[in-house]
Amino acid sequence: MVASLLDREIYSYADVDRLVGVRSGTARRWLEGYERGGRFYEPVLRPEPTNSAAVTWGEMVEARLLADFRRRSVPVQRMRPAVVALRDEFGRYPLAVARPFLDVEGRELVRLVQEQVGLDHELRLVVVRNGQLVLTPTAERFQTLVEYEGGSAARVRPDGRTPSVVMDPVRAFGQPAVRSVRTDALAEDFRAGTSRSELVDLYDLTADQVDEAIRFELIAGSEHAA
Repeated sequence: MVASLLDREIYSYADVDRLVGVRSGTARRWLEGYERGGRFYEPVLRPEPTNSAAVTWGEMVEARLLADFRRRSVPVQRMRPAVVALRDEFGRYPLAVARPFLDVEGRELVRLVQEQVGLDHELRLVVVRNGQLVLTPTAERFQTLVEYEGGSAARVRPDGRTPSVVMDPVRAFGQPAVRSVRTDALAEDFRAGTSRSELVDLYDLTADQVDEAIRFELIAGSEHAA
């Protein structure tokens, strides 16, 4: 059941670009690889190119983590050797399962992989601090946005600034939503002239939920265009 959920194909590459806040074409490069200067760069989040037009839930979750590294101008292609090694340890979606982030043994395996592949400090998921293995700030932020069930990511809040907005692969076709009402639908209604109070009554939401949905769409639109 867990594997089938992570394997559920519900997104396009354009969806991933918009929802994790990266430039157009970035998700395709991470998932299908790309060629530059006569050299082909292998995918970061897939073992090999698939030529598929669809992106799975597990791949979306992992792209969310990579996007945080990308926003720090870190070349995430350098993370590929670590992802490959972590895939051997944790399965197809190593960044979408709980153990690397929540389990002490999982963090130790991540630390060993980081050292073995010589992963850049800026790309590390765990570090030793005061004699304990702890998550790096980027990994910690990611972990706080993910809800795990059965050891894998079941829901993700795409942006910490709008905690009511959730992505769930079994609701609203995996798109950002508040109480199963898609944020893009709420924002479209608002732009068309439906008032905030009318949206509250129409969708049986709170005013704060409506505000967060509209705010998220503004954030997603501005970050994708940046």
